[in-house]
Amino acid sequence: MLASTGELVAERSGVLNLGLEGIMLVGAVAGFSVALHSGSLGLGLLAALLAGAAMALIFAFLVLTLRTNQVATGLALTLFGIGLSAFLGRDLVGQTVTPLPKLSFPVLSDLPFIGPLLFRFDAVVYGSLAVVAIVAWMLARSRLGLQVRAVGEAPHSAHAIGIRVAKLRYASVLFGGAMAGLGGAYLSLALTPMWVEGMTAGRGWIALAQVVFATWKPRGVIWGAYLFGGVTVLQFHGQGLGLAIPSEFLSMLPYLATIVVLVIICRNPQTILLNKPMSLGQNFKPA
Repeated sequence: MLASTGELVAERSGVLNLGLEGIMLVGAVAGFSVALHSGSLGLGLLAALLAGAAMALIFAFLVLTLRTNQVATGLALTLFGIGLSAFLGRDLVGQTVTPLPKLSFPVLSDLPFIGPLLFRFDAVVYGSLAVVAIVAWMLARSRLGLQVRAVGEAPHSAHAIGIRVAKLRYASVLFGGAMAGLGGAYLSLALTPMWVEGMTAGRGWIALAQVVFATWKPRGVIWGAYLFGGVTVLQFHGQGLGLAIPSEFLSMLPYLATIVVLVIICRNPQTILLNKPMSLGQNFKPA
């Protein structure tokens, strides 16, 4: 959800960043390393934010300043992030940290069924929902959101009325990178919690797919994220129940479900193009 929300903002500004997988891995290893050596999970999350933003800054400089191809640059960033995270984490394999603590809400956490389902998670889970809500409000109601959408739809027109296209796109890409880095850190500081090479296991690509699944709307990101997460949990339950289904097939289910949903959505061109930024993936050069 975090990585998809950040990418949604970047894409609404007209920039397609295919480097999320690499950014998430760098965020995961940076957050884990800092948390392990400092003993502070908060510093680990902050380090992941900064590491993700730094990776995004490299991408932004290449595509926004040097005007390289966005698709090729994003793929290169993913490969770079995979290699860099493996190099930085070579001495961290096998070590663990105390996971993010679960929050407890008086009365609510003790409610049957509802309590464990909604009120026993860590702060990052609730924070991710807050991030989606803030981004939704920003894009729909604020002057900044209107400018971001204008830059994504018609950058030359936006430039003509005085909007600083490059500045807004830089900010959007950096925000997307920071959120991807934070999403990666959640894997190594809460979900696992340890560093494993390649631990994102394709989640960066799923985050990209979720933006399309959401038709570039923040609320759709929530449905996509929890659909993928729900199918992932069902996979683990299926393995635990000993179903006579190959474990490899069960491991494929979350990704297969994502593909099926995307195929269904993309069958209707009007649906998929409803909110797609017109200048997505196109470099901007002032006249």
